[in-house]
Amino acid sequence: MPTVILMDVSLSMARPVAVDGTEEYQRKHLAIHGLTMLLEHMATNYKLEFTALVAFSSLWELMVPFTRDYNTLQESLNNLEDYDKTCLESALGGVNSIVHQEWGASVPCQLQNSDSLDCLEQLIELNNNEGQIFTIDGPLCLKNVQSMFGKLIDVAYTPFHAVLKCGHLASDVQVFPRPEPVILEEDTDPVPRTINTDLELVGFIEVADIASPPVLSRHLVLPIALNKEADEVGTGVTDDTEDDNSANQIAGKMPNFCVLLHGSLKVEGMVAIVHLGPDWFGMLYSQADSKKKSSLMMSLFEPGLDSVPWVGKLSYLGPISDAKENPYGEDDSKSPFPLQPKSKRSYAQNVTVWIKPSGLQTDVQKILRNARKLPEKTPTFYKELNRLRKAALAFGFLELLKGVADMLDRECTLLPDTAHPDAAFQLTHAAQQLKFASTGKPEHSVYDHNITPLQTDFSSSSSERL
Repeated sequence: MPTVILMDVSLSMARPVAVDGTEEYQRKHLAIHGLTMLLEHMATNYKLEFTALVAFSSLWELMVPFTRDYNTLQESLNNLEDYDKTCLESALGGVNSIVHQEWGASVPCQLQNSDSLDCLEQLIELNNNEGQIFTIDGPLCLKNVQSMFGKLIDVAYTPFHAVLKCGHLASDVQVFPRPEPVILEEDTDPVPRTINTDLELVGFIEVADIASPPVLSRHLVLPIALNKEADEVGTGVTDDTEDDNSANQIAGKMPNFCVLLHGSLKVEGMVAIVHLGPDWFGMLYSQADSKKKSSLMMSLFEPGLDSVPWVGKLSYLGPISDAKENPYGEDDSKSPFPLQPKSKRSYAQNVTVWIKPSGLQTDVQKILRNARKLPEKTPTFYKELNRLRKAALAFGFLELLKGVADMLDRECTLLPDTAHPDAAFQLTHAAQQLKFASTGKPEHSVYDHNITPLQTDFSSSSSERL
């Protein structure tokens, strides 16, 4: 998640602090020293994090927009000037607008701030207790400031290293951003769930079959360049710095399972199902940021075996060769996977919905248009009539059936002399059936019953000629 450094540049930050009894520092110098420690750590071990710097006093100013250039952040941090009094409210409003403009309202954001403890506690309470306060233990000095920022780094900015496995193949990877613990509210004894450091692939499935399942979060999966002294990232990093380019070149010359998996999923159009923990799965897939660059991504499903409804229980999936008989029949080359249910789901059917009067008017007009073209439009007429009948019975809209029946009787009286004789019989028959259904009596208002065309001598002779 992105990080916003909210730096207080009011006059209170210029108060001196005695360090080791000899040299004097200002409070802002200690804050800059701790933030420098954080930025150096991120530049080495957490370089994919986007960070912005905001300075505030009574007003706020965006000093550095979201960037991965930590040299620019450090330079701007060292050149901050002193202003007037502190006003945290306006600063938080500025952070809100900056984050929404850059990332939208659904992306969580880290906020590093220096202000009074009471205000921060109230903010965390307003945020549903999401957040944490780090305070300096002991007197205000460089050593204690370093200790506090060290705790912050351990909690929020430690890279998540894992081993990606598939059979005998394995690769050391970094997952960014680090997956947060997940708590299921429906559990009787909610316990935070964390993903395993051993990410084992359990199978592969086509992109069209997995479609777009609901996920908790998405993460980059990057191979670690083990030949570098520091924990730098190999292929897949989209940074433009020289260090990243050199790491890419070195890692590109070494065989790596993560790179092989990424290329295979991209070419074959498939995703890999990965086991994250007990009854918890996710998927690995290739995602393109542009026409030339793509990355290996991992999406975390919700814990449980039914996290992808249309696939069924993930523990039941397996190759067709393991089944006693082929569930798709003899020829499975054109059969979809997973196995489609025999009965259609409610959301897959053409459901009649009348939200506005115009929708109901349109359905009635369809019936009337086909009624005026009888007997040529007999099948279509009864199809639309039965669709309206079922919807009216489902909604309890019995008055609608009586009204449409009266319309059909009126259409029957308006038929021209040149009309086919069968048209009058069909209109009278349909109107009578709708009147029966409008009474609400069980024998006439069966939902699954369909009104069928009236068999007349005219319709029989017409079918014989056909």
